[in-house]
Amino acid sequence: MITPLSEALAERGFDKLTPVQNAVTAEDIGDQDLLVSAQTGSGKTVGFGMAIAPTMLGGDDRFGPAAAPLALVVAPTRELAFQVMRELTWLYAKTGAIVTSCVGGMDSRQERRALERGAHIVVGTPGRLRDHIERNALDLSELRAVVLDEADEMLDMGFREDLEFMLGKAPAERRTLMFSATVSPMIAKLAKQYQRDARRISTLGSTDQHADISYQALRVAASDSEHAIFNLLRFHADQSAIVFCNTRAAVSHLSARLTNRGLATVTLSGELSQTERTHALQAMRDGRARVCVATDVAARGIDLPNLNLVIHADLPTNTESLLHRSGRTGRAGRKGISALIVPPRALRKAENLLKWSKISAEWTVAPSVEDILQKDEERLLADPAWTTPLTEDEQTFAAKLLALHAPEVVAAAYLRLYQQRNAAPEDLLPPEAKPAAREHKAFGPSRWFALSVGRDDKAEPRWILPLLCRAGNLDKTAIGAIRVQDNETHVELTEASAAGFMTALGAGGVLEDGIVARPMETAPDRQSGGGGRPKSDSGPRPRPEYRGSAPASRARTEGAPERKAPAAPRADGERKPRHSAATSPAPRATSKPDAYKPKDKADAYKPKEKFDAPRGKDSYKPKDKPDGPRAKAKFDRYDPAVKPAGKPASKSKPKPMGKPSAPAADARDSSKRFTPPGAAKPAARKPRATARPGGAEPPKRGKR
Repeated sequence: MITPLSEALAERGFDKLTPVQNAVTAEDIGDQDLLVSAQTGSGKTVGFGMAIAPTMLGGDDRFGPAAAPLALVVAPTRELAFQVMRELTWLYAKTGAIVTSCVGGMDSRQERRALERGAHIVVGTPGRLRDHIERNALDLSELRAVVLDEADEMLDMGFREDLEFMLGKAPAERRTLMFSATVSPMIAKLAKQYQRDARRISTLGSTDQHADISYQALRVAASDSEHAIFNLLRFHADQSAIVFCNTRAAVSHLSARLTNRGLATVTLSGELSQTERTHALQAMRDGRARVCVATDVAARGIDLPNLNLVIHADLPTNTESLLHRSGRTGRAGRKGISALIVPPRALRKAENLLKWSKISAEWTVAPSVEDILQKDEERLLADPAWTTPLTEDEQTFAAKLLALHAPEVVAAAYLRLYQQRNAAPEDLLPPEAKPAAREHKAFGPSRWFALSVGRDDKAEPRWILPLLCRAGNLDKTAIGAIRVQDNETHVELTEASAAGFMTALGAGGVLEDGIVARPMETAPDRQSGGGGRPKSDSGPRPRPEYRGSAPASRARTEGAPERKAPAAPRADGERKPRHSAATSPAPRATSKPDAYKPKDKADAYKPKEKFDAPRGKDSYKPKDKPDGPRAKAKFDRYDPAVKPAGKPASKSKPKPMGKPSAPAADARDSSKRFTPPGAAKPAARKPRATARPGGAEPPKRGKR
């Protein structure tokens, strides 16, 4: 290892390297490309910082004058980019390296001026780095190493095109290192395309998943989620914590609640500017804030010192979010707690999330009031102030206190002052407790009044209520039901306020705008409705009048004559009348009174034989021979070789051949469209374009 780097690590207290740091700095690696999989909090930043040092320095201990950058580090978020820059700054402090940043949300003009002055290492986010490259502000011609930190997260955020653009602009002989929590197919494809015989390193299986993190699943009642979070923070009052929510609105709401209870809280979400986010993280590092309420924007790569507690106010959406959230604690060998708040409706989701993440969690409940007070006493007794030597001024003041008060009084006062610094803990319900049902108190005794305005006048309770309070000098608690009818409105008032209401209205009972109120003798029928449609309108609509014979299952009207079922057909084919003369209903009037009257035998519009035959055993007896010239031609067409010598025998009496009687012209009669044999043909007539084939309907009239 290069001497300046080993000295910097010793000053930071690194007595031994983590598994990923040992793997990437092995002597047999040389200048190989690396594809590294390591869990969050395993020291990857220091690891790739040591890995690219020989590539940049080339055997020297110090860098020369700054010019075009020698290394480019790409991170998915601004916070992670700043954190990487800080880590590399102290790691390369003794080598004279200049580390600069190019991230979105910062002043790009200052970044361009810093690049013009020269830098050895540039750390940035994909979008801003590409912008500087396209503007020729960032020169990649001298690059010796490119590091993609959290490469899987950058691909998930849609930076694939930006990464490919930067890797395509970098020199071909560069060294490429990819660090990712998981190696997805997209990561493998990117590595195959832009890396040269990359060496695969994985430290995920070397230790248990987050072995330094203790997972807890806290079951809480449905209404006690926020109270459980506050109690958990009070129980760990001497530690810094980060609380994760799924939405920005939840972050704002929860941070306001915690601030109101006396906790020093900052927020971190995508709606904040870069300056606000930087100040929030700095407040956590300085100790000015103890709780950070954040969305998943803070779940990747952010390292907050002495962060001992992670609380999932909202359960993460997948296992990766759970691991990355929890990875904010238990970093670099430190111990930490990851607590999941589990209300009853999220119980199954929490169980599946822990099972799919292969995490064994302790199922417990949130700290109670007794647990928190006992923890406060332990912290008070273990405070280092008891063992700190007293100064001369402190001894003088202590003597004054003991001269004025007894020792037990001084101790009790000190205890009260200590407890006042923290808000009182919340008394929690059992996890299986259900919210109490709302009690509805009876309204009464009461009196009813009728107002001369109703639904027809567009009356609504939302303006009738303030009208009563204003004109009748009433409080809204004295007003009960308001039932709006078509022509008037019924209002219920307490009996104690009825007399004052009528006195305020005067003799005429006028409220405002001509609306008159009058007392009612009795309470209106509840079926009359209230506040909406009348009861008759709100129910099912009446069924339409039945126009045919009622089915047997329907109840008959009282007093109606009993109807008999229709009789079965007789053997001779005639039907028995359905109704007797006394019970037969009157026929319905139609536009054609004789539409269903049987036709006379001599009628020219006699239907075809199959419709005229009675419905007996010979109802649909086929004809022996088709009639008409068209039928004959059809017969000849099917058997042209054999033609009948005469008419075939038929059981039915054949129709006499001859000239038919001249009926009235009707377009529906298709037989009139053919000329009988031997008759004179009518004059040819040009067919109309609108005529329908077969004459099924009369042609429409048009202009001649």
